[in-house]
Amino acid sequence: MITPPRSIFSLMAITALVATLPLAGCKKVSDEDAGRVETARAYPPASRPVAELSGNEWSTETVRDDRREAEEIMKAAMLEPGMTVADIGAGEGYYTVRLAEKVGPKGRVLAQDIDKGAIERLADRVARESLDNVSIKLGAPDDPRLPENSFDRIFLVHMYHEVSEPYAFLSRLRPALRKDGDDDGYDGGEVIVVDVDRPFTEHGTPPRQLFCEFEAVGYQLTGFMQRPELGGYFARFRPAGRALLPDEIEPCGLLE
Repeated sequence: MITPPRSIFSLMAITALVATLPLAGCKKVSDEDAGRVETARAYPPASRPVAELSGNEWSTETVRDDRREAEEIMKAAMLEPGMTVADIGAGEGYYTVRLAEKVGPKGRVLAQDIDKGAIERLADRVARESLDNVSIKLGAPDDPRLPENSFDRIFLVHMYHEVSEPYAFLSRLRPALRKDGDDDGYDGGEVIVVDVDRPFTEHGTPPRQLFCEFEAVGYQLTGFMQRPELGGYFARFRPAGRALLPDEIEPCGLLE
């Protein structure tokens, strides 16, 4: 019998070891993370229901204008000409076109949505209405994909209850806000939320849940108003303290 050279045995051993490495390196997905997008798994999962995506038209534009919704919300947000703003979950563009008019030619509006169809329809509307100060961007469920240090106001209107990864989403939203100035008064960016006080499964967000989730990732509530005549409530948030790492976030339970 011919005995194979020792180098052959060494090569066979190395090959067997390498073959086992992919299996050893695979991370088992926990039951908690099953179904979540991979890019969000470093963050705590939502500890409350998430509303199913509904149509992008929350109400007719005529009805919303009749009750002066956008006008009153922009006033409460202290929106001024020349500001740079983002409209997250822009849908058919009700707020996008009105924000564009309010900030004027020296301002900028970034309209974002995760629905490709809505983005295409909004692009057509922006072109049709010659809104030269509007840009459009496709986002992700766990990441709004906004440029850092860019926005005076970020609007989340009737969409927060559909955010499936609130801790990842809000954490990645925070760097996009314009940083605070050096004077005594706060002049940095703020997040504006408009939603309805009802369960998530009924396409609303209970305010206590909203406050808790924003606070959990390092925001401070700076203003809140119940505005039923405008279809819900209005809340303002600004960054507070340092941004938290994913494993530092303490998730909220389900609050009613």
